[in-house]
Amino acid sequence: MFRGMEYVYAVYQEKSISRAAERLCISQPSLSANIKRIEGKVGYPLFDRSTKPLSLTECGEKYIQSIEKIMAVENEFADYVNDWGDLKTGSLVLGGSSLFASWVLPGLIGRFSARYPKVHVELVEESTAELARLLQQGRIDMMLDNCKLDPKLFDHAVYREETLFLAVPYKFPAIQEASPYIVSREMIVTGGWKDESVKPVPLELFAREPFVMLKPENDTRKRAVEILQTAGITPDISLELDQQLTSYHVVCSGLGVAFVSDTLIREVPARPDVVYFKLPEARRSRRLRFYWKAGRYRTRAMEEFLKHTTTPAPQT
Repeated sequence: MFRGMEYVYAVYQEKSISRAAERLCISQPSLSANIKRIEGKVGYPLFDRSTKPLSLTECGEKYIQSIEKIMAVENEFADYVNDWGDLKTGSLVLGGSSLFASWVLPGLIGRFSARYPKVHVELVEESTAELARLLQQGRIDMMLDNCKLDPKLFDHAVYREETLFLAVPYKFPAIQEASPYIVSREMIVTGGWKDESVKPVPLELFAREPFVMLKPENDTRKRAVEILQTAGITPDISLELDQQLTSYHVVCSGLGVAFVSDTLIREVPARPDVVYFKLPEARRSRRLRFYWKAGRYRTRAMEEFLKHTTTPAPQT
């Protein structure tokens, strides 16, 4: 019944027999015949051919769920076997949102690959919600993120601590009064901002400026709102965006104030038209974590990657 399940799964993913056939490098008639053969074994149609694109029938949905369970078991066994090769073979699939996939993970992958060149590493860039779904499905091994995922569903290891700063266009009028509180990029990179002599900026100085915020479900947005509320400020939100990197570019264009992390500040080039400010201590810091599906077998590749990238810390 599940012989040839890869044909059904390809059609499910592509929502088209022609595209699935092209992806599988077989003829469309051959693929159609295989699908009909499997449906004959099942006893019911798996696809509703009256819809465009193709959609699953109720029985088809259950079949796909069963396929994914089989694939997860196969992948877990393959991961186990990989351990016996002393990492002379194997694979590792990592995920991250735009910021981490662009600036953080490539460097970590490069160092890991230099140590274990025979391990095939893939990088998947998606939203946090989509990455969590891929983890649950076993489609990726680990993801790096700054949010807190459900500990009942995901295990984690701490990568490092991350701190938020306020990024402001230098041309904004408030800068004149706020200038004594400016923190240089060098101080952020070296950690000099942690000195007690470096004071948090009074946020009321920017109460009338337009704020560039991330979407409400984003952890940075939640922290930003709490920090501003504590200061008695209801922000004038001029833009709501999906990615922190995009909000930074908006600040560079002089269109608003944004909350950005030292992770981003470390990676982007210094700009004379953007200045940074230390925020009040409460809610400005968080941990970057590598997450994987709770209870899953951790491959040797996963173990070695975590060993060389994470730091011992309480898992809170």
